[in-house]
Amino acid sequence: MPIVNRRRSMSLSALCLAAALHAGLTTSVRADEMPAFEIVAKDGRLLPARIEVPAGTRFKVAIRNEGASPVEFEDLDLRVEKVLAPGASSFVVIHSLQPGSYQFVDEFHAATAQLLLIAK
Repeated sequence: MPIVNRRRSMSLSALCLAAALHAGLTTSVRADEMPAFEIVAKDGRLLPARIEVPAGTRFKVAIRNEGASPVEFEDLDLRVEKVLAPGASSFVVIHSLQPGSYQFVDEFHAATAQLLLIAK
C-alpha cells in the first residue's frame, strides 16, 4: 500500500509541475505580444496609405486583400515580401526599425498602391 501512495504522490507532483510550467509559458507569451497594425489592399490601393510604428520594437503588420487581383506587399530594403491572392489574409513581422521613413508598395500596382511607414 505505501508504494501505491508514493506513486500517486509522484503523479500529483508531476501534474502540479506541468501546470506551473504551462502557466509560466502562457504568461511569457502575453508579456511578449507585439504591436500590430492592419493594412487593406483593395482596388490598387493600400489603406491606410501611412502608418506610424514604434521605433526600436518588433511589430506585426496584418495584410488583407479585399481586391479582385493578387497583391505583392513589399519593401526590398527591409527584405519584407508577402504575396496574397484575392480574399486572402496574412501577416509579416518586422524587426525593430531605426527612426525614419520606409516605403512599402504593392508591386502589382506600384503606381497607386504605396504605404509610407514612419518609425518614431
